[in-house]
Amino acid sequence: MFPLMKEKRILVLRLSAVGDVIRTLPAVQALKQQLPSSITWIVEEPSKTFLESQPEIDEVILFPRKRWVKGIRSIRKVKKTILEMIRFILNLRKKKFDIVLDFHGILKSGLLSFFSGAPQRVGFGRRWSKEGNFLFSNIRVNLPEERINRYQRNLILLNGIGLNKIDQSYQFHIPQEDRVYVDSFFSQLPKPIRKPLIAIHPGSSPKTVYKRWMPERYGELADRLIRELKATVLFTWGPEELEGIKEIQSKMKELSFLAPRTESLTQLAEIYRRCDLYIGGDTGPTHIASLVKVPVVVIFGPTDPMINEPFGFHKKVRKDVGCNPCRNRSCNKLTCLKAIEVEDVFNGVKEILWTTI
Repeated sequence: MFPLMKEKRILVLRLSAVGDVIRTLPAVQALKQQLPSSITWIVEEPSKTFLESQPEIDEVILFPRKRWVKGIRSIRKVKKTILEMIRFILNLRKKKFDIVLDFHGILKSGLLSFFSGAPQRVGFGRRWSKEGNFLFSNIRVNLPEERINRYQRNLILLNGIGLNKIDQSYQFHIPQEDRVYVDSFFSQLPKPIRKPLIAIHPGSSPKTVYKRWMPERYGELADRLIRELKATVLFTWGPEELEGIKEIQSKMKELSFLAPRTESLTQLAEIYRRCDLYIGGDTGPTHIASLVKVPVVVIFGPTDPMINEPFGFHKKVRKDVGCNPCRNRSCNKLTCLKAIEVEDVFNGVKEILWTTI
């Protein structure tokens, strides 16, 4: 532990994935509010532009992992890649960081923390980090014995620099140009828009197909929401998900709407901000919706509902089938997801809507 001083140069490490980067934001905003400082964040490509739009972050440095991995494996490019990596570390050390906060807790983030040259390197203790990450930290934060969600985990890391009384609220920043872009879409919808306006995001990243509820059930659910609750349903989608959404809509009996292509996570956030409710699985968009204070109904299959719960007001829909939670990405049985019926999610929607009316 060390005394807090103003104007610290702080390096934040949470490299990927998008959902985990999003879940680190409340802790970083709390840090900025309580300790006036310059905050630099090292992150991989998918989250770079998004982080640059958040005012609490002063600088974003791209960690080009994919390019480096390809370069190291190429005989022609290996020397150039190694030189680039060395330059990256040298430039990092020139910034003379006072503190590193390693929210990631794996080998590559530990190495970045160590090579930064910062005198105070804060990370999680041995039990709560992986791949020997704790060896690179000289201030180690232990977590409670009970399971806690990722947002709480990240906030607790701030204890390592003496921040114990932390405001757990969060204000998501959406640039004006993204508000204008989304406004142009909503202005084209039939007026008046029937309420409640419900966003549904059926997809997930290509690596986490095992977390997706069945597309046909999303379609059945949407039909019931429109028919029985007089709702307007808006499907959102990400890269490589558009055709899947169109297939869901083609099998529906009721009219639903397709959200516009979004070029940034902040545009997606603005779409959700205008909705009355969000429905989706354990994925990045779910956390975005929760951070813009939209009530969320989240469908949990294999992942842990406590560790991965959204930030704000939400309803978890899950069935315990004996083998979940798990991280079996190759599972083709999907028993935990198949056990969740349309009725289960529909009832969750009604419950959360009645609570917010």
